[in-house]
Amino acid sequence: MTDALSLDLTLIAAGILAIGVFMYVLLDGFDLGIGILYPFAPAEHSRDLMMDSVAPVWDGNETWLVLGGTALLAAFPIAYAVLLAAFYVPLMVMLIGLIFRGVCFEFRAQGGPSKGWWSAGFFGGSLAATFAQGVVLGTFIGGVPVENGQYAGDGMAWAAPFPLLCGVGLVLGYALLGAGWTLMKTEGVTHDWAWSLLRPLTVGVLAVAVAVSVWTPFLHPWITARWFSWPGSLFVAPWPLLGLLCLGVLWYAQRRIHARRTPVRPGPLFLKSWESVPFLATMGLFLCSYAGLALTLWPYVIPPDISIYTAAAAPSAQKFVLVGLGVLVPVTIGYTAWSYWVFRGKVSGDAHY
Repeated sequence: MTDALSLDLTLIAAGILAIGVFMYVLLDGFDLGIGILYPFAPAEHSRDLMMDSVAPVWDGNETWLVLGGTALLAAFPIAYAVLLAAFYVPLMVMLIGLIFRGVCFEFRAQGGPSKGWWSAGFFGGSLAATFAQGVVLGTFIGGVPVENGQYAGDGMAWAAPFPLLCGVGLVLGYALLGAGWTLMKTEGVTHDWAWSLLRPLTVGVLAVAVAVSVWTPFLHPWITARWFSWPGSLFVAPWPLLGLLCLGVLWYAQRRIHARRTPVRPGPLFLKSWESVPFLATMGLFLCSYAGLALTLWPYVIPPDISIYTAAAAPSAQKFVLVGLGVLVPVTIGYTAWSYWVFRGKVSGDAHY
């Protein structure tokens, strides 16, 4: 009875952790993408509109990062200790980038002669945080050496070709999310500029996704077996195909979106126009990538040695954590949904954050 209860608690904690990480990637991804695209905007007014479009929601998006980190520390303390030691450098870069971009976001609003410097800092912090997240992901997929419950590497495993490729891929993916968000929330010159970015960013994301997909199954024999043996391939194979479908929808949508002075065409299904399709299709692409990765690595929380069951805290500790998360997660979902619902329209030309 105790083992069954412990197993249930571990699965629930792992599910909450997975949801928290995915929600952070999805929600903070597009405003990091805004920061990456920021210096390439066609005019200063366009940059103002881009900032206005994320001002009401960007700080709330990062709540999911705190929630995911808390769930990892409390529910899987062994994994937290090992991963922190393995990813110390890229995690520090990520946190410094996130803090710096937040400071630059606020100080840029004050204007003045230093506005350009704060704008550059906003771009630099966004780029550094995104690239570091991709490097962490690539290193995690590649495997983290563990001996006697402690990290056994040299701390520089992240400086390898595969993690660096994942860093580039995430930069392009977040930029694609940012372009879709900008397209959906703005009008005029800024809208048309975002529309012009969709095709090259889609091509870039597709190229990196193919490279990572070809590379991943050959990182470890057990990944190869899961991808190409039955019944593992039955669960893993559909997700890359669904990801390609999302890219196809994205490619088709950018052709249907109106150019300037062309009337907005009705959108598919329940959508008012095609303008929201690229953002939703990119979200679908991230979901497919995340699901495929989760099924590839399951049940390891530190591949290829430590499973979620090995790294789990005691059942009493998990109960305590899950009670708190049971309150925090619905509240976080609620105010996140409410903020996006209130701010569901386009940014007007005279809006200022």
